[in-house]
Amino acid sequence: MFLEGACHCRAVSFSFESPHQYPYQRCYCSICRKLNGGGGYAINISGEAESLQVEGDEHKGIYHPLIEGQPAIGERHFCRECGTSLWVFDSRWPVLVHLYASAIDTPLPRAPEHVHIMLDSKADWVTPDIHENDQCFAQYPEESISDWHGRLMLEED
Repeated sequence: MFLEGACHCRAVSFSFESPHQYPYQRCYCSICRKLNGGGGYAINISGEAESLQVEGDEHKGIYHPLIEGQPAIGERHFCRECGTSLWVFDSRWPVLVHLYASAIDTPLPRAPEHVHIMLDSKADWVTPDIHENDQCFAQYPEESISDWHGRLMLEED
């Protein structure tokens, strides 16, 4: 599926291909919730890194949050004009880019279930909205984004 998005001020826009377009995984880690998690979590969409096309790259910044006092390998890309979080790229998984669902303008399908991750890092004021088929993890699940879509038969043809 071809998806498009932009920052709030439209200084940076992007497009990419994603066979895994369901926004299903809610991350409660301190980085996600502090950088862009108004509800106490963030949701990413997995995209094919080689397909990512960006307009307004000169307005984009990159942030490496600290993890245990060391800069993270993962790059958090954002708009320097308005502060919108755009995507995460991690060189350990170079074929993927993880775009924030909140920055995507293309209508996205509603996930039939959610996976709540990094609940050990959840803020005390957050009450996760957990439904009957949702899965919950203190850290990360074993099931990949691709495997989740496959298990639920949500793969794009």
